[in-house]
Amino acid sequence: MLKIISYKICPFVQRVTAMLEAKQMPYQIDYISLKDKPDWFLDVSPNGQVPVLITENGTALFESDAIVEYIDEIAPPMHPGLTPEQKAIERAWSYQAAKNYLVQCSTMRSHDKATLEERAEKLSALFGKAEQQLSGEGFFSGAQIGNVDMAWLPLLHRANIIERHAGYDFLKGFPTVKAWQKRLLETGLAEKSVSEDFEKLFVEFYLSDQTYLGSGKCCDSPKVDVCKTGACC
Repeated sequence: MLKIISYKICPFVQRVTAMLEAKQMPYQIDYISLKDKPDWFLDVSPNGQVPVLITENGTALFESDAIVEYIDEIAPPMHPGLTPEQKAIERAWSYQAAKNYLVQCSTMRSHDKATLEERAEKLSALFGKAEQQLSGEGFFSGAQIGNVDMAWLPLLHRANIIERHAGYDFLKGFPTVKAWQKRLLETGLAEKSVSEDFEKLFVEFYLSDQTYLGSGKCCDSPKVDVCKTGACC
């Protein structure tokens, strides 16, 4: 069985596990602390980062882009029959998402409004590109879910959690992306691709009192139920 070495709130890991879930491939997952990386992990991970995938042959694969390509090689593709050009386009749009995971992470950890707004502009530019690309129906490349959707899922899942808990909408002004986010979340893959305590750990880290989003001052349009909990206003 495939084994994933993971950190619980890492978006790069979620991209990999979401693909495994979408393809219904069995896997085992082991969690580590990035503050105290075990020696055995450093021995198999040249870059010292998660995810790492241990193949059934015991080979350690690293870098999420390489891992998802490997998974596509050993399992039937979600979009069979794509031409080389179409595959390249899907990889490019997947890369657009993955290279912004850390942008989203740093944005959510912003300590003040000015920093949040400055960093959020980069995400808005990204979501604006997707808004122009999406058809408005189904998923990114059509009626069937595919690799691009799995790459964007971590961004859209985290944006949804932030909106629900803090009232701040990263997708404001992008109705087509918002509808895509809804369809993706309705598949259940977001929950299946993370640990049971993922949302709790995520909120504790990104909506702590050290962040502007966690301070309760960020709400675009505060929701009554959110504010009653004290998580927002």
